[in-house]
Amino acid sequence: MAPRINLSTSPLGAKVSRQFYAASLAVMKGTTLPKATQDLVMLRASQINGCGYCTDAHSKDLAHGDEPSVRINLVAAWRESTVFTDAERAALELTEQGTRIADAAGGITDEAWENAAKHYDEEELAALTLIISLINAANRMGVITRMPGGDYQPGTV
Repeated sequence: MAPRINLSTSPLGAKVSRQFYAASLAVMKGTTLPKATQDLVMLRASQINGCGYCTDAHSKDLAHGDEPSVRINLVAAWRESTVFTDAERAALELTEQGTRIADAAGGITDEAWENAAKHYDEEELAALTLIISLINAANRMGVITRMPGGDYQPGTV
């Protein structure tokens, strides 16, 4: 499968992509939220949205960060798995509800938010909110343009 368009070859696409990437980096590097949690969240949203490129990238980033393969392989079945902490489970629940807004009839429930607030402070909740929002936007760009998965190399972006 070939991408429909390469946004980096469009002047507007390149400009906005650089700003989008800068915003993503500002969130990911400006938070105390563990890197593994960030990547688990991004992987789960990417799986739900069917973004091949982002699923490839975030699963490889987790592996590159020495995350055990069992955790990477079980992200899609996190509810039925014993390898995630309560905090990670809360973040994954926020991710699913924030990604499936149309299916969840109103987005994130108060219960899911309150559970996450037991594990994360306000700045970390802000980071989770931003990461979930940004990865969903990135997934949509990847799906719309048909960015294929498989060629991502960790540490090259």
